[in-house]
Order: sequence, then structure tokens, then C-alpha cells
Amino acid sequence: MITALAAPAARRNDWRVQLQGAYRDAGSLLRALDLAPAEVNLSEAAAAEFALLAPVSYVSRMRRRDPQDPLLRQVLPIAAEESRSPVDLLDPVGDLVRTRAPGLIHKYAGRVLLIATGSCAVHCRYCFRRHFPYSEELAARDDWRAALALIAADNSINEVILSGGDPLSLSTAKLRSLTNRLAGIGHIRRLRLHTRWPVVLPDRVDAELVAWLQSLPWPTTVVIHANHGNEIDVEVRDACARLREAGATLLNQSVLLAGVNDDAAHLQRLSEALFDAGVLPYYLHLLDRVAGAAHFAVPRERAQGLIAELRAQLPGYLVPRLAQEIAGEPSKTIIA
Repeated sequence: MITALAAPAARRNDWRVQLQGAYRDAGSLLRALDLAPAEVNLSEAAAAEFALLAPVSYVSRMRRRDPQDPLLRQVLPIAAEESRSPVDLLDPVGDLVRTRAPGLIHKYAGRVLLIATGSCAVHCRYCFRRHFPYSEELAARDDWRAALALIAADNSINEVILSGGDPLSLSTAKLRSLTNRLAGIGHIRRLRLHTRWPVVLPDRVDAELVAWLQSLPWPTTVVIHANHGNEIDVEVRDACARLREAGATLLNQSVLLAGVNDDAAHLQRLSEALFDAGVLPYYLHLLDRVAGAAHFAVPRERAQGLIAELRAQLPGYLVPRLAQEIAGEPSKTIIA
């Protein structure tokens, strides 16, 4: 019988402490879930290339004795990652060719993406930046000076997107320092953050972070990245409520992943769980074909069929747009 893994009885609320206690060894994670390495095709080579990282909070939502658990599949290094094909790239969305300064990516009109940090709260095996050269392409490397100077010099930029890694891996004090400097650039009208923290370690949304968000001079959008309804529990809903109380608009974008959420019923449940948490579905992305993640790919025609099934079951505002990021294009490509 498959049962849910119970969360620890005593929880330490400080997100830094929780991150320090995250699972970083596949053997420990599998023992916690009563699984053997052979049951999941564990690969030490894949783990050596891209290390495992999964917070206890996230692991507590995984099912024991289920090698196909959709949350486990997102974080576990397996032998399929060792397969490579000519369509798998190190930079599948063309970030590096659109870099204007270390960590400043300008691909789309009116908005720039700032690589705030290379750190994350979780290592997602399908991550399109799993091979990104963070040591070279980090906006904070020179105390943000080059990136901020370029933003200030370009009046066409009205939105700054904090990305990474995951920008909420930075301390709130560092985030506040950065946004204080951005506030001096008059043509910025919006701020956006893309983050998995509220999903995988919701205590990151603490009083200090909420106060920082409330202090921002722009409308702020927080895009969380949830892929499966099992990721949304009461703690995640509470974290989203705190973000909304801070004035943030909450959106979600997911990646369509084989063996995780490539099923209309799972996607419907995710949309409904997100709405219950005060989050609107935004994009459902086709997989960016990054090297090591080919086993997650879902054919385009299958993806279009899933969206058609969702439209037959859900109101339009709960159906995400099926999108693909194609290197060199002036915007996301909307497929359905």
C-alpha cells in the first residue's frame, strides 16, 4: 500500500536552517521513502553531473514506496539522464547569446531578465539552466553595477524579471538592496519574480520577505512553478496567502513532464489546486530540450490534446496557455 511520507513532528521555521537540512544524497532520500536504488534506476553519474537537492518540506509530500511518485521523479537523478541526442542542448532557449552584461538577458521587448543568483531550493532534473555558467553569468558578480547601468541607459525597459537559479535564494536584505537601487531607475514600471521557493519550502515567505514586497514601489508579480497538484498543500496555500496579502499578483507556470503531469486529470487537479491557493495558471511549457532531460519530453501533438481536454472540463481562466520557448524568437510561441 502506498502511503504519504509524514512531515517531521518538530519543524524549524527558519528557511535557512531548513535548506541546510535538505536531502543532498540520493541514498538518504530513498531510505526515507522505503525505496531501493534498483527500483528507481538511480544513477550516480547523473547525480555527479547535477547534484540532488530536495528540502524535507517537499519530500514530506512524496508517497512512500512509490518509485513513480510525481514529485520524486522531478528531483531524482536516474540513468535516463545519461542519454544524449543531437536535439539536446546546454543552452536550449538561447540565453547566452542574448546576454548584454553578466547576468542580464534581454530577449524580449520591454523587459529584461536578471540572473540574481545561481542557487535554488530544489534541483529540478528538467531545469533548462542546469548547465548554465553561473560563475560567469551572474549579475551580482560586480555588485550589480553593469546590469543596473545598462537598464538605466535603456528607456525601453519597463519590467525587470528576477530569475536565477531562484531569486528568493538570496537573503531578503540582499533583495531589498537590489530593489532599492532599481527604484532609482524611473522607467521601470513592473517587477516580476520567478520562484519555486513557495512551493518547495514555503517558510521562505516569512514576515521579512512580506515586508519587503509591501515596500516595493511597483506592481509585483510572483510566478511560482508548480507542476503537480500534490505539490500544493496547506503550507503552500498559506505561503501564497501571505504573498497575496503583500500585494503580489500570483501566477503559475508549469512544465509538461512525461511521467509527472502528462495526463489531463492531473493537469485539471493542478489548476484547481492553484486557484484554491489564489494562483492563476499562466503557461504550460513544452520541455526545453536541455541535455539530460529528454526522458521528460512530451510530443507536441499529445500536449495539444491535453489542452483540448482541459478546455472541455475547465473555465478558460483555469486553462494555461501551452507555450514553447524557441531560441531567437521575439516572444514565447503559443501552441494552444
